[in-house]
Order: sequence, then structure tokens, then C-alpha cells
Amino acid sequence: MTFLTLIKLANTEVAVVGGKREHWGSRIGLILAMAGNAIGLGNFWRFPYQAAKNGGGAFMIPYFVAFLFMGIPLLIIEWAQGRYGGRYGHGTIGPMVYLQTKEKTGIKFARFYGALAGALALSVVVLLNSYYNHVIGWTLGYAWETVTGNYMPKDVDTGAYFVGYVQDPARVMVFWLITLVILWIITSRGIQKGLERLAKVAMPAIYVFALVLLVRALTLGSPVNPEWTPIKGLDYMWSPRWNELNWSATLAAAGQIFFTLSLGMGIIQNYASYLRDKDDIVTSAVATASLNEFAEVILAGTIVIPIAFTFLGTEGLKSGVGLSFIALPNVFREMVGGRLFGTLWFLLLFFAGITSSIAMFNYLTAFLEDEFGVERKKGARFVFGLYVITGLPVGLEPILTKTAEFAYLTELDNWVGTYFLVLLGLVEIIAAVWFFGDKGLEEINRGSYWKIPRWFYNLVMRAITPLFIAILLVFSTLDFVKAGYFKLIPSFVADKPTLIPWVLGARIILALVFVLNYVLTYRSLGEKLNNGR
Repeated sequence: MTFLTLIKLANTEVAVVGGKREHWGSRIGLILAMAGNAIGLGNFWRFPYQAAKNGGGAFMIPYFVAFLFMGIPLLIIEWAQGRYGGRYGHGTIGPMVYLQTKEKTGIKFARFYGALAGALALSVVVLLNSYYNHVIGWTLGYAWETVTGNYMPKDVDTGAYFVGYVQDPARVMVFWLITLVILWIITSRGIQKGLERLAKVAMPAIYVFALVLLVRALTLGSPVNPEWTPIKGLDYMWSPRWNELNWSATLAAAGQIFFTLSLGMGIIQNYASYLRDKDDIVTSAVATASLNEFAEVILAGTIVIPIAFTFLGTEGLKSGVGLSFIALPNVFREMVGGRLFGTLWFLLLFFAGITSSIAMFNYLTAFLEDEFGVERKKGARFVFGLYVITGLPVGLEPILTKTAEFAYLTELDNWVGTYFLVLLGLVEIIAAVWFFGDKGLEEINRGSYWKIPRWFYNLVMRAITPLFIAILLVFSTLDFVKAGYFKLIPSFVADKPTLIPWVLGARIILALVFVLNYVLTYRSLGEKLNNGR
């Protein structure tokens, strides 16, 4: 099935379960699925690295300010936006933004604005997941490598081992395809039998694995250096280092909130579109955010930092992405029971990755199902094929270039995994609280036990939160300019000619995906929504 075929299907009826749109089977299933969407790989390696690098306890001040005044309000708004769209049979953000925008503007502008939001969201879920699924495959592959003890011998360089791993077509492609097949099967089964069942299994597993690792992390002692203990690792993590808190660290804290809560992707709206009309979204949103913060701040911060510090000192905390695949494998082979705990660590990452990736897989399936009438199982097969095609360059780059620098992945992540999130967050909040007006507050409070006061809606949701996001977007743009990302050849590959074609290829793919998604969304809005809701 081609995209042109999909466009021709725009006039068909929306494919729904049993004649109407499917709903979540239980409140706990919904909350676990939403929390699984938010709790991903970034919680367990990105957050500890960002916090340790940017001032420890000092980093947490802008982090929690951003969480309270940007994260929670935008999260509630996205829940409300999703339920509103689901009421009219739409599970993706383009039609939702269109419906809310046309309350205060003309249809032509609303169609443009909805198509912009839809194109941003589709670009994010297509391209972010094209490389995110590879990283999930690495975690599953490394769980196998740990069980079998392949990197455990003392003479193995874990850095060189990781490079060899990502350059091995058999291992990279096999575990990546296993990941895609799992996502395909679960999504095909629908909301209750697929996504909800996954959440009820994977989320408890994540917390159990994390608690086991937490206990082990705090009982390591000081096997390498008397000064390197788990408690001193926690002290390094949480003690405020005010001299390291600067504007860049503040931006990193705010950006982490977007990343950790999965804001600005459209996938929260997609999950919320399967809510019933009177479901309590305020309580559910707060519960979801609480589960996410517990996993990120308490569990991840208390597992990764003590382990890395105990065996590697402060240098172990500066490993960034290499923390999971280079630094920690070096630790697991040194600690007692390292093979067991290493396996649990990589399985934890795998489950965290799957519960996040499934939301993006389902978003695309819902787009085909709701807007083009494609039956869910056929849509899931199409999305599987799409991810195979878009993910191939990510897996092939290290194999063909004989490096592990991932220029293609880095360029996509800079834009769809960082910049587009904030831009879409601003687009959707303007639609939800300004164009939709007071109806936005009514939608939020519909069925909610905790009602959002009008003063809070006007002061925080309509003023402080959009301003917060706008400031983050402006200074993120300035940071991108400073880092050379807006140059024809970005600064990070200017002296690496073999990687330049991969960056340019990523930009071409990004432009094509965005334009195609804009056309698809714009066409859908014109043919279906202009005739009514």
C-alpha cells in the first residue's frame, strides 16, 4: 500500500472496534500504559547523566520548577486535547488542533495550523522511533550478551566491544527486527488486548527490576577505592554544586521535562483519545507524572549513579550515552553477581524502551485507522514496513562507515528528538488554551474529581506555561545556532568527511517526511473535517 493509496482512502469510514472507538479496559491499565509511554530509556540513563553533569542537587531546582509550571500543566492539556479529539473519532493531533483552532479562527487558518501540528507529530513518531527502536534492540542484544558472558573476560575492552557490536550486521539487525516484530504484534491486538496487557506486565517488571538493582547498588561497599562508595555517589548526585548551575544547565533541566514526560509528540493525545467522555483526566495525569518521577528521580538516580561512582569514580558519571553500553558492562564483570544484575539492567531498559516505543507505533497505526479507514492489523503491518525502511540507515551507518559515531542518528535526534518536541508543544498549547478559550477549562474539568481553578487556568496554563515553552524554544534555537546545527554542514561533522553524506541524508529524509506528512494531514483535514466535526 502506497501513500497515494492512503490519500485515496480519505473518504472511507473510520475503522473502529465494534462500530465505535475502542476504550481502555481499566483505570489502572490506562495509567500504567501512560506511565510506560513516559518511562523510557531517557529516564534510566539520560536523567542521571544530565543531573550529575549539570550541578547535581542544583540541577533539580530548575528541573522541578519546569516540572510544576511547564510539565504538569502541558501534560493535563494534552490529556484533555486527546480526549476531545477521541470524542469525534480522531486519535492524532492534527485533527485535534484543527477542531480547537477553528473555534476562534477561520477554517483556512485552522486547516493550516492543524496540518502543521500533524506534520510535526508524524515526523517525530516516524523518525524518532526509526532510531529509538535500534537502541531498544541494543538493550535486548546486550541482555543476551550479558547472559552468555561474551564481554565478561577481563581482557575485553568494553568500548571496542560495543563498536564491534554495532558494526556486526547479524546482531544489530536480528535484535532490531525482534523489537519491531514485538511492537507489530502488540499493536495489532488493539488497545485492551495489546497495549494495556503489555503495560500490566512490563510496568511491574520495570519497578521490580529497578528495586532489585537499587538494593544491590546501595550494598556494593567500596571494592575499588575506599573513597568510592555508593553513599558518596549519591552525595555527588544530590549535593548542590551551584557553580555548575548556569543557563545551559537550566535549559537542560527544562528539556529533560519535555523528554521524560513524552510531551510535544502527540502520543499522550493518542492514548487519551481512547478515554471515555467522563474519565477523570486531572487525577490520571498527575498519577502518571508521579509514577514517571518516581522511576526517574528516585529509582534511576539511586541505581545508576552509585554503581558508576563505586567502580569508576566521577569519570564514570561523564560517560553520557556510553554509560549503559560501555561503562556499566565494565562494572558488571567486576561486581559479585554481575552477570545477573547486568541482565536485569538491560531487560529493564528493554521493557522501558518497548513501553515508550509502542506509543509511537500505535500513533501511526491510529493515524491510518482513524483518518484513512485502514483496518488496524493492516495498518500495523504498514507501520512495521515503514519502520524497517526508515530504520535501515541507522543500522547501516556504523557498518558501512566502520565507525560508531552515528552522525545520521545524531542529526535526526537533534531535530525530531529535541527541537520539534518543544515547537509542537508551543503549537498545541496555543490551540488548546488560546484558540479553544474557556472551552479548554471545561474540557479539562469534565469528569475530574480535582477541578482546575479558573485563576490557575488563566495564570499558569494560558500565560506562564506558554511563556516557559516559548523561552525554551528561543534559547534552544540560539543554542542550535551556536552549536552550528543550522549550517549546511553542521559543526560536529565538519572535519569528518565520511560522515557528511549521512548528515545530509538525514536532512533530506527529514524534509521529505515532514512535507509528505503535511500534505497527508492537510488533505485529510480538507476532505473530512470541513464538512463537520
